[in-house]
Formats: sequence, structure tokens, C-alpha cells
Amino acid sequence: MKPLYIFCFLFLLIVSGAQAQVFTNKVVGEKNQSKRDSLKNSEYPYSLPIWGAKATQAGYTLPYSAGLSVQYFWQESDLIIENLMVGFNGGKMYNVDDVVRFNKAAATASAVSIRPDIWVFPFLNVYGILGKAQASTEVGFGLWLPDSTNTYSEIFATSTKVDFQATTFGIGMTPTIGVGGGFLALDLNVTWSDVPQLSRPTRTFVFGPRMGKNFKLAKPERSIAVWVGGFRVHLNSETDGSVNFSDIIDTDALQPKIDEGFEKVGGAQVKVDTWWEGLSPLDQKNPVNIAKYNAANATLTRASEILVAADAALNDDQSASVQYSMDKRPADMWNFIVGSQYQINKHFMFRFEYGFLGSRQQYMGGIQYRFGL
Repeated sequence: MKPLYIFCFLFLLIVSGAQAQVFTNKVVGEKNQSKRDSLKNSEYPYSLPIWGAKATQAGYTLPYSAGLSVQYFWQESDLIIENLMVGFNGGKMYNVDDVVRFNKAAATASAVSIRPDIWVFPFLNVYGILGKAQASTEVGFGLWLPDSTNTYSEIFATSTKVDFQATTFGIGMTPTIGVGGGFLALDLNVTWSDVPQLSRPTRTFVFGPRMGKNFKLAKPERSIAVWVGGFRVHLNSETDGSVNFSDIIDTDALQPKIDEGFEKVGGAQVKVDTWWEGLSPLDQKNPVNIAKYNAANATLTRASEILVAADAALNDDQSASVQYSMDKRPADMWNFIVGSQYQINKHFMFRFEYGFLGSRQQYMGGIQYRFGL
């Protein structure tokens, strides 16, 4: 039942990662007394952030109020697929959770995004996201059928990999605060990934808390920041859409699998019937045996109907299509991140971040330019 791989279009992992790590910092310590006095007596020259002048007079150093960053992001993650239903050529939809089981579902995505941002308040940054991504989903699955005891076994297995592209757009905000060079940032964003094979964009919510320390270097305004944190991803669980058979299936390789499926379903049905007919009349009235027999027959009938529908669609013209719906989620919502940023001056900075642990791994690198508004 290789057509089921259309669910690969369900998931484009978001073009994520917080803004370059800049923050409003409270100047503390006796050795920084002259700097605090200078801040309190200086006139803040920009319109943003709101209350920027009051923040500087209170002894806070502020980053430039606007910025533009370019980031590259790569991510690989395992997926969980549930409540999968498929149909062919606009016909009946079949729930295939009983007969199709996935032994692998992994999504890989790489993307470049552009992020404009502004500091609305001294402790709140807001930003936009616009990105272009390339992604692939590799899926391994098998057809499972019951025997006379209603025990399922794998009849055949196959795998597939599909590449696709998507456009991602979104908005985010980062509440953050720094004291003496130490900082805490709580990055939140929501993105929509527009994949042509889906009926509507996939919505993703990210929460990324970070805690770190900024270390000044000898040259003025030059510094290195390091941090640790977490990365949590939540997807809208429901996905549905339609794809053309000719776009997703190698028909020469699929037809033998369908023919093998018919043979295996027929063999399983013979075993179930033979078991039932071998029972005594008394055993055939046993509710347990009746339930096993009915459950096995229902599953085999559904498997046969799906194979018939797939076979008919496969032998149709180029307009043959597959419809699908499912619930999906990352295998692990959280992973751990470490990162660092090298700031040349208050205008330019470079950033790198790595996420690991669990079933997700990610890399992010970027450059940002900041200016005052």
C-alpha cells in the first residue's frame, strides 16, 4: 500500500531559531559606575523602544531598536502518524490504522529565512519571518493482517522518500532581560508553512527559553555570548489534502506490491475461514470466538477494499489522485540547545546554535545587522 506515503507532505519542520541574542542589560558593579552615570545623563536619540529614554536613565544599555537578520536552518526529526485515512479518485475514505503500521517516519528540512525585528519595549522584541525551505520525508511501513487468533503479522513492507518545497511565514516575540551581562530570553513564534500538496498551511508553534552570559572582549562593543536552553515544537495535529498518483508513485514498482497484497489477503481469509469451520457448533457460539472471527473478517474486508480502490486508481489515467487525512506530531516535543554569538559591534553579529537529545537534531547559523529607529 505504497500510496500511503502521501502523508509525507504533512510535515515541514519550521524555520526556527530566535533572533540574534541581543538584550537590554542592567549595568551593575562599582567598576561600571561611570558608565551608569553616563547613561543616566545621556539623551536617548531614538523613537523606539517605547520607554527607551527611561530605561537608559535607569542604568540600562539598549541594543539598536531595529534589525534585519538572515538565517540558515537545518533540522531532522522523527514523526508520529495516527488516525490515517486514505481514499482514491475522490471516493470512500478508509481508516488504515489497523492494517498499515509505520516503522519509520522522519522529516528533514533546510531553509533560509529573513527576519525583520523591532524593540517595542526595552524588554520586548517582536519580529517577522519569511523563509523558503526544501524538505523531504522518509517513510517505512508495512501491511499487517490478522490470523485466526486475531494476531497481526506483517505481510510485506516497503519504504519511500519524497522531496518537496514550501514557503514559511510567521510572527514572533522575545521577552528578555539582562543584568550584568547575564540574560534570560523566552522566544515564542508561530509560523505557517505553505506546502502545495496540503489543503491548508501547516501551523507550528515554538517556545524556546534560553539563559546565558555575555562576555566583553578587549575591543569596544566586541563580545561573545554563550547560552543553553530548550526548544519545544507544537503542530496543528490535523492534516488533509490530495495529490496526483503520477506525482508520488512509481507505478511499475507499486503494481507488484498490490498484486502481492491481494494474494496475502486471500490467504489470510482462507486461514480464518478454515479455523472457524473447524470449530465445533458449541465453540462457534462462544462470544470470544465470535468476536475474533468478526474482527478478523472486518479487517480483511477493509484491506481488500483498499487494495481494490488503489488498483483501480493506479490503472486509471493521469488524473488519478489520492486523498488523505491524519493526525501527526513530533516524536519528541522538547530538545536541548546550546548556542553562541560573536558580536563585532552593536551593528553586526554572527550566531550559531545546535539542538540535540531526543529524536530531533538541528543547526542554525545567521548574521544580523542592527540600526536605530
